[in-house]
Amino acid sequence: MGSPTVIVNGANANKFLLSNEFKIVVSSWPSASVQLMGKESIMEKQGERHQCLRSLIGTSLAYAGLEALVPKMCNSVQLHLDKYVENFRESFGRSFAPPIQFPGSKFSRARKARLEIERMLVEVVRKKRKQMEECKPQEGEEGGMLLSRLIAGVIRGEITEEEHPNCYSLLLQEHVDIIRNKRQGEKLTMDDIKKMNYTWQVARESMRLFPPIFGSFRKAITDIEYQGFIIPKGWKVLWTTYGTHYSAEYFEDPLSFNPSRFEETVPPYVFLPFGGGPRLCAGYQLAKLNILIFVHFVVTSYDWSLLYPYEAITMDPLPFPSHGMPIKISPKL
Repeated sequence: MGSPTVIVNGANANKFLLSNEFKIVVSSWPSASVQLMGKESIMEKQGERHQCLRSLIGTSLAYAGLEALVPKMCNSVQLHLDKYVENFRESFGRSFAPPIQFPGSKFSRARKARLEIERMLVEVVRKKRKQMEECKPQEGEEGGMLLSRLIAGVIRGEITEEEHPNCYSLLLQEHVDIIRNKRQGEKLTMDDIKKMNYTWQVARESMRLFPPIFGSFRKAITDIEYQGFIIPKGWKVLWTTYGTHYSAEYFEDPLSFNPSRFEETVPPYVFLPFGGGPRLCAGYQLAKLNILIFVHFVVTSYDWSLLYPYEAITMDPLPFPSHGMPIKISPKL
């Protein structure tokens, strides 16, 4: 880790470390992480500079700003889902059409869809390759990575009719009820988002089992005495989400998937998917909004199933499906 490091564990340790940011510890990531994130990253800023940047981000993500984003995010999610599903349906649904190439034929439309799929994939590969060569995170990448891990957790958490019929039914019914109370074509509003309580329980349980962050590093800026031990100035301290997320002291049967556990208030500094203290993720409300809107359109518009139902999740140190979590998806009839 580049320097002597102490690992602390438990809610009390989390509180002690996270609530004393800028007082006795400061954020301090390994050099490789700093090079990848960039020295100008908010994660590397300290004191007043950090507070200033966080304030700017927080202002743009205040309630009024998020409320204005809801219709835009709905349009974006619908556009992308419809576009991708339609292209694959055109291409593979007409793969047995007579290979007659003329404008408007089934085969012609399938070829056109296939070229569009290829274009999209090439563009994704091009952007990722450029990003890797420049060692720069793509704009919005942090949010995208978070969403992909959460959705992976939701699906890999076995929210299926076969494994957890009650969980899936509750999740789906919550969104069906929202649609039932809206006129045809009417967009989601922030009031609708507030009704997605069970969906957020599912998301939180997914983040408990597969945290989007493993923890973070701090550096002692003075000698620290904690529980009879001295952590010397200059040493690093690592807190982890797994220390509490997987502890039976805080969560009954911690290895099981049980969204209803979040019906009760969780003690402070126990559930920390977005960190805590002064460095609590400034965009966590945006991430929440993104997740809820995405799940709404997926569960109400599409049926899906995992190609590898028991696919392993690798931790290195963040959770990734070992096969990329391929799914079979089709529009609801």
